[in-house]
Amino acid sequence: MDAQYWNDEIETMPRAGLESIQLIRLQKLVKRMYDRVLPYRDKMDAIGLKPEHIKSIGDLRLLPFTVKDDLRDNYPFGLFAAPMSEVVRIHASSGTTGKPTVVGYTRKDIDLWANIVARSLVTAGATKNDIVHNAYGYGLFTGGLGGHYGIEKLGAAVVPASGGNSRRQVSLLRDFGSTVLLSTPSYALNLADAMEAVGIDPKNLSLRIGVFGAEPWSENMREEVEKKLNLKATDIYGLSEIMGPGVAQECQFSKLGMHIAEDHFLPEIIDPETGEVLPEGEEGELVFTTLTKEAFPLIRYRTRDISRLYREPCACGRTLVRMAKVTGRTDDMLIIRGVNVFPSQVEHVLMGVEGVEPHYQIVVDRKGNLDTMTVEVEVSEQFFSDKVRRLESLGAGIKKEIKDYLGVTTTVKLVEPKSIQRSEGKAARVIDRRKLS
Repeated sequence: MDAQYWNDEIETMPRAGLESIQLIRLQKLVKRMYDRVLPYRDKMDAIGLKPEHIKSIGDLRLLPFTVKDDLRDNYPFGLFAAPMSEVVRIHASSGTTGKPTVVGYTRKDIDLWANIVARSLVTAGATKNDIVHNAYGYGLFTGGLGGHYGIEKLGAAVVPASGGNSRRQVSLLRDFGSTVLLSTPSYALNLADAMEAVGIDPKNLSLRIGVFGAEPWSENMREEVEKKLNLKATDIYGLSEIMGPGVAQECQFSKLGMHIAEDHFLPEIIDPETGEVLPEGEEGELVFTTLTKEAFPLIRYRTRDISRLYREPCACGRTLVRMAKVTGRTDDMLIIRGVNVFPSQVEHVLMGVEGVEPHYQIVVDRKGNLDTMTVEVEVSEQFFSDKVRRLESLGAGIKKEIKDYLGVTTTVKLVEPKSIQRSEGKAARVIDRRKLS
């Protein structure tokens, strides 16, 4: 481990000590927001809450939630807690509806972010001796530059590849001897396809670690990525509104969950319907309060991501709370004839079926008053050129697996290899035609 970014004092601190730090930072945050951000002051005044009422970590639940509409209603800079003269960076979401969500950073925020990402990379197993191929998109999306600054802070060499031009990226991976890959998991599979197309065996590359995030992905997809790229795949979590990448990161014992940087981001799990805080270990909506940001801090921001928190000891020695891999979002959940379906659940089924590729699309439509769901999935070259009867059997098997696992009846459409459009960023998994009628 790189001693500079393995923060033993914080990352292995007993719970009482960590909560003491969190409370001091929470109290300063609430006072800052009340004094500087009028919409927050109005919300608190409306319920008769003053900064001095926050006397314990448990008092966090007294504070009102922040939701994405709050950001859009105060577009672009209405929730900033620092003057624009102190803001040195602006990022924005690429949301598909409404106004984008805009976030700002002071110089201190940028340095803090770089340190947090460097710590995440060390958690994943990277060192300053690595060559890191950064295929997250650069620009208003936080992934590219967030990863970039963290890599440089660690002292590793960064290859700022961004997204796109996959065959060229594969050549760079080979020629530069890159040892760590940062990208979305779907784009990692895109790179694997490009390697196959140009005849490059991933076993002949130097890649050893992948740090993948920005979209939900299943354990089966992890296995597929590891097999196709010959590396250890770890999950990184972040979102633009909270900071960007680095909010949480899997350690080398990856299947035990992602360690949250709790000294900077205070997590809760709530019931998405009632807003009530759920007991530890229960699945619900992830909520974050930023404890150390200057320009754009947030209190109890509802992420819409579905996860759970747990504090069982981790073999790596870190005592930071862990979050389970995100299983989906409350706002990309599909309701098919009364059944809640997340795309990641469909992916989990598909990745466990021999003969299909890790590329799929879910098409939801409405016939009369009945919702229908079609799963289009690529079949491997070997299966697609096989007998029709075998393909029919494969399709019927997938349909049964989805029915058994999710309780919903689907149509399964097997398509030829490389016929589903590839992603160079976040994968577009769902086409919902019900919204077009």
